[in-house]
Amino acid sequence: MSPSMRALVAVKAGEPADVLRLESRPVPTPKSGQALVRVSATPIHASDLHVLRGRYGFSLDFPAVGGQMECVGRVAALGPGTDGPKAGERVVVAAIPAVPGPPACGTWQEYLVADTSRLLPVPDRLSDAAACQLAVNPLTALLLVTRELGVQPGEWLLQTAAGSTVGRLVIQLCGHLGIRTINVVRRRAAVEEIAAVGGDEVICTEDEDLVRRVAEIAGPDGVRKAVDCVAGPVGAQVSQALAPGGEVVVYGALSTHRQTDPAALTIPLQARSVIYETKVVRGFWLNRWFGTTSPGIASQALSQVRDLVADGVLAIPRGRPFPLEHFTEAVSLAEAPAHGTKPLFVLDEGPGPS
Repeated sequence: MSPSMRALVAVKAGEPADVLRLESRPVPTPKSGQALVRVSATPIHASDLHVLRGRYGFSLDFPAVGGQMECVGRVAALGPGTDGPKAGERVVVAAIPAVPGPPACGTWQEYLVADTSRLLPVPDRLSDAAACQLAVNPLTALLLVTRELGVQPGEWLLQTAAGSTVGRLVIQLCGHLGIRTINVVRRRAAVEEIAAVGGDEVICTEDEDLVRRVAEIAGPDGVRKAVDCVAGPVGAQVSQALAPGGEVVVYGALSTHRQTDPAALTIPLQARSVIYETKVVRGFWLNRWFGTTSPGIASQALSQVRDLVADGVLAIPRGRPFPLEHFTEAVSLAEAPAHGTKPLFVLDEGPGPS
């Protein structure tokens, strides 16, 4: 009989709570260039849930193990002739599927196989709760600020959804690098929170005009660089607020997360502003970055993120642990309004596969 493990499997596309099942599956066998990892903790991202609904940038072949982003665990074995972390070493698995690239490998299971180029050793001083969240949000913040936009010390960076996980990490990183931030939030209650975590200026769209306030804050030189994860009319206002020649990188569409019609996922840009002021609006998707970036550069960026978190420059919220059996409650929390904590599947080490 083959060794077995527990896995949280989506039997078809649909609402996660309806299509997920806890199943027993064979423990996979690593091939050359791969490692078998015993998963300790793995987060539940909103993007994981959109993948299961069939509303993300890549599709799964169902039935499929859920969780398409990241986890932390220990190396259980290496494939034949493979160099890499030794058995027992603690590693982060950057499981984000590369686009274009091979099919996704789910993290919501007790064991998984991953290419050794996607493994990042982590020090013991990093908790599982922090380590299992290294490869998505902190990496996105780092890439947006330093590689996509190349924001320099003393410059302004305008960002929407400043209260999101990535938004708060951008604020922390910019404070470390000497970059000034203008942070957009939609609730007046969030203004003090963002100022408390280091945001230099905060604009509340509930009762303030975004374009006018950016002009008041940045003065005649304006803002030339921005990141947006809201899209829709807010994304358009960010573009309008930029100085001539400015650039906004769009990495999310929070304003349309419940929208099922792809044609409705829009940013209503002003043509005159784009043409006559030569402004640039372009996208960023971590999956495509992994698909177009060399393994060496990706490993270097992951190592940089790990060090920033380990040194306390970037702080990752602890998260709320759930066993796999409580998946219905966990996926519900992942999208609860203002839940303020990331649900994590925490897997008992146990005696190993049975």
